[in-house]
Amino acid sequence: VVSGLALALALALPSMALENGLARTPPMGWMSWERFRCNVDCQTDPRNCISEQLFFEMADRLAEDGWRELGYEYINIDDCWSAKQRDTAGQLVPDPKRFPSGIKALADYVHARGLKLGIYGDLGIFTCGGYPGTMLEHVKQDAQTFAAWGVDMLKLDGCYSSAEEQAKGYPEMARALNATGRPIVYSCSWPAYQGGLPPKVNYTLLAEICNLWRNYDDIQDSWDSVLSIVDWFFTNQDVLQPAAGPGHWNDPDMLIIGNFGLSYEQSRSQMALWTVMAAPLLMSTDLRTISPSAKEILQNRLMIQINQDPLGIQGRRIVKEKSHIEVFLRPLSQAASALVFFSRRTDMPFRYTTSLAKLHFPEDAVYEVQDVFVGKIIGALKTADNFSVVINPSGVVMWYLRPMALPLQPWHVRQQAPGKGFRPALL
Repeated sequence: VVSGLALALALALPSMALENGLARTPPMGWMSWERFRCNVDCQTDPRNCISEQLFFEMADRLAEDGWRELGYEYINIDDCWSAKQRDTAGQLVPDPKRFPSGIKALADYVHARGLKLGIYGDLGIFTCGGYPGTMLEHVKQDAQTFAAWGVDMLKLDGCYSSAEEQAKGYPEMARALNATGRPIVYSCSWPAYQGGLPPKVNYTLLAEICNLWRNYDDIQDSWDSVLSIVDWFFTNQDVLQPAAGPGHWNDPDMLIIGNFGLSYEQSRSQMALWTVMAAPLLMSTDLRTISPSAKEILQNRLMIQINQDPLGIQGRRIVKEKSHIEVFLRPLSQAASALVFFSRRTDMPFRYTTSLAKLHFPEDAVYEVQDVFVGKIIGALKTADNFSVVINPSGVVMWYLRPMALPLQPWHVRQQAPGKGFRPALL
């Protein structure tokens, strides 16, 4: 009865859980999983196995190759870092062969470079990779261990746990992390294990417990995987979009730009769509060998500025055309906006003609438009002006719109018939 009451209180008083003031903008950094998975064979593949050496080297790359200054500050260890058993005191320990210096030394190394360290746990008997999980009786101990090591972010997965254990354990870990006194960003996989949608997932509660959360499947190194995530997120945007904001973000999973599965156009599309979703920008690629073109996409300053906008409003899909063109809008601070024109076509570049009026921008407003990828600025686009963009197959055109003059009446969503008599400007 007591534990049931405690759970009821935890659910009724969510604001007691997470008031850590962290992740006011979506976290940015690097994560091992998608690219390096659970490769623990350091004998035959020492360069790519999950070991302290991999994280030392990635920390160097973040610090020395211009990533840190752009906001990519977290270096996150995923699954398969620990020994196969806890020690005699019941404490998690890193694999002694692969992490001989220990996690504290790795955290010190990362911190000395102006970066932050993330680690992985799992609320269950085992992690997804078969390493020791965090059972309910270990929640406080593991939180204290991570804090003592100097960890700055925890991703808590949900393999090998029941819905009841998750309902108790995820809020309990939030309280345990807060009780350590160390600021630790808390990433929960809870909703992903409950189908990601109400009534099983209570996003109001989740936002009080976690800083970010995985809602859906793991990303794989393929365009099909990216599209499946985009489809799920925007099909369910009425539920998901209001849940996001400063301190609590939907996480569509890692950026796979720089790996093997995406073309150049598809890489630009993932970056633009994740940015419009106000998603965490957690790269999972080999920063030691990344191509100049992938690096250019990931280091786009205007893109990052949009992603990190202080209002923290997640964007929405506002148009879905029969021509397989989709338009996404993200409202930004100072009455600015980001627009993404996305082509699902697979034939040839497509010329898409519309106007800001058709996209429900306020009447009689005037905007300066900047192409986010090309950098070109187009001055004085009026709401009523027709314009055209040419979008490559699987590609995007992304705009940043700053108001030059706004109408007197407030911004309101309205339907308007297409304006007549305007020649589209090719932008």
